[in-house]
Amino acid sequence: MAGLQTIAGGCHCGAVRFEAKADFSKVVECNCSHCEKRGALLAFTAGENFRLVSGEAALGEYRFNTRTISHSFCTTCGVEAFARSADGVMINIRCIDGADIAAPERIAFDGRSV
Repeated sequence: MAGLQTIAGGCHCGAVRFEAKADFSKVVECNCSHCEKRGALLAFTAGENFRLVSGEAALGEYRFNTRTISHSFCTTCGVEAFARSADGVMINIRCIDGADIAAPERIAFDGRSV
């Protein structure tokens, strides 16, 4: 279903929790070395549509390549549920509560060549 949906999600251990509004009908499947190894399926939303509910103190940060994306991960369980850039927030739909990861259309992105 296209259009903004409100969801909740978080990391594996539950220390990091978030809420967001985004269109989850299409997700990006990036083949960069980081996304490919994590198996990330990414939905994008504006920063104002994302709220970290809990776990700010539990977050670590990883930046690579151009260092423009802040990959936030739980320092307890290691799961990266989201990342932030100047353009907004990328939510790993695998970290959304009750997500049907087979439902969204997958859009390939060649991050390996960027």
